Amino acid sequence: MKKKSISKAQQILSEADASLLDLVDHVLNKGVFIEGEVLLGLADVDLVYLRLSALLCAADRLTET
Repeated sequence: MKKKSISKAQQILSEADASLLDLVDHVLNKGVFIEGEVLLGLADVDLVYLRLSALLCAADRLTET
């Protein structure tokens, strides 16, 4: 049988002693990109369109040394 591989994020979340600080530290070290869209309308008329993008990571990860 093939053993199911577990991602690093799943390993961190599955540990009993993992804390929110560990999770935030891992996200800042690796970085995460979040993107989304919001469309507000009334009576089938689109009024506001919003596109959101965010990159969360530690500052030293953005620049190459």
